[in-house]
Amino acid sequence: MNPTRRKFLRNVTAASALLATESIAKPFNIIKDLKKISPNDKIRFATIGMGIQGHQDTKAALRGAPDAEFVAAADLYDGRLTRVKEVFGKDIFTTRDHRQILERKDIDAVLIVTPDHWHDHITKASLQAGKHVYCEKPMVHHINEGLSVIDAWKKSGKTMQVGSQRISSASFKEAKRLFQAGEIGEINYVESNSDRFNSIGAWNYSIPTDASPTTVDWDHYLGDAPKVPFDAKRFFRWRNYQDYGTGVGGDLFVHLITGVHFVTNSLGPERIMSSGELSYWKDGRDVPDVLVSILDYPKTDIHANFQMVLRVNFANAGAIANNTRIIGTEGQIEFTENNLVLTKKKLPKAPGFGGYDSFNTFSESQQQEFKKQYDAQYPEDTRKADPVKEVKFTAPKEDDAHANHFADFFDNIKKGSVGTIEDPIFGFRAAAPVLACNESYFSKKIINWDPVAMKVKKK
Repeated sequence: MNPTRRKFLRNVTAASALLATESIAKPFNIIKDLKKISPNDKIRFATIGMGIQGHQDTKAALRGAPDAEFVAAADLYDGRLTRVKEVFGKDIFTTRDHRQILERKDIDAVLIVTPDHWHDHITKASLQAGKHVYCEKPMVHHINEGLSVIDAWKKSGKTMQVGSQRISSASFKEAKRLFQAGEIGEINYVESNSDRFNSIGAWNYSIPTDASPTTVDWDHYLGDAPKVPFDAKRFFRWRNYQDYGTGVGGDLFVHLITGVHFVTNSLGPERIMSSGELSYWKDGRDVPDVLVSILDYPKTDIHANFQMVLRVNFANAGAIANNTRIIGTEGQIEFTENNLVLTKKKLPKAPGFGGYDSFNTFSESQQQEFKKQYDAQYPEDTRKADPVKEVKFTAPKEDDAHANHFADFFDNIKKGSVGTIEDPIFGFRAAAPVLACNESYFSKKIINWDPVAMKVKKK
């Protein structure tokens, strides 16, 4: 087995990086006339990958676009194809080979809900086949795949949405509104966590008793991953392995960073560093179950420079409060998918003196002189801070972020628009930093990233 295949981040040659960057820089004039779908027409879609998220996405798509029609599904395990017909109807077309779906002219859109190592391949093939694409996060398995996906999207003229649905929740939209209104002053720090304490949450998903090379198309599943003998764990628990997944970075950090980018309109960090370990789930996986990453964001025209700290702990037996805190000079926004608390707090203009302060070490005469100067410089009205203000927001009970995300996708298809809430450029700017978090962990090095050109900076 080639050990370099196991790396999260592949080397990008200077020539290929230049070519990809140039394709991004070209005007988006390649898309002139997007075919609009009549509001009276049903959008017919297929799901490629009917695992846990494939079922969840398909159901959310039908909630988000009741006039859409689910017509076909592909999966490499026979049992899931049987389950599709049990859940969604016996008339659903099912196949092991996703290419049969792409060949059908009566399918307008595909949901790509496969293991990460297939994302870029199926996305590009789907766009080339004239399909609109909804691709689960992270958009790509390796950083050097991102620009080619963006280029394929631009050339296709099709609508594409990346699936990190939390940003379509009412709470995230309210956080964005408050941040853009300047409610917390200048941003300086963000922390965001996604901890768990259960076996299924640590990706130890159930394995069917009939799993075998007969019921699973193992060779197709491997794709461009290293060739290894059939292993049911590597198929049904693929998130545990670098060959097919992207660890806690690609599964969970990507949600956290997507939310922060959505709220702040940031293009991404410029330095990324990680530390962690395989602490508890020593079950053959080759990715960490505890990971902490620090990302440094540069100052831009739309926000101050700030630091973000991301954490996942899959063996957190303590208190778990999975939230995001965006902190600024005048307060903080603390939010989850369902609720939000804005706390406004400003320092008084006058710094104060006394207490644990060098003032008390001055001579008596110097203390009196200091007081005179202080009183002249700071009038009484500058010595008190405004009262702390707290504003709470709770998402409406009917708010359905997952369905909202799909509604945006299907609405843009109908309008003939490429302007989804999470298009491939946005999706890659979220995926690349979390893939760099992984690379920093494995290489024990700082990764330098260019958030504008969307490529690793060589030093």
